[in-house]
Amino acid sequence: MIRHIVFFSVRRKEDVEAVRSGLQALGKIPYSKHFEVTLNTKVDLFSNAIDVVVYAEFEDEAALTAYKAHPIYAETTSKVKPLRELRYSADVVAAA
Repeated sequence: MIRHIVFFSVRRKEDVEAVRSGLQALGKIPYSKHFEVTLNTKVDLFSNAIDVVVYAEFEDEAALTAYKAHPIYAETTSKVKPLRELRYSADVVAAA
């Protein structure tokens, strides 16, 4: 299983909800086993730069690739990208 985690910071704080709700459209893509979009609670001692977090789980690399190739992914990216400042992504293979 692959854990796909993406962190976003938003250019303007008033756009945080627009980014969060926009990213929720990715949950309509059928390849993930689990999908959620949450706001960062901002309780980290060292940095609170991240506003929104996407967490998804995929069966394998093929499912993740299909997810990223889906038209909803491109559509969502085009809507959210102008509102975000930073985007960090990590794909982690879960320990068995």
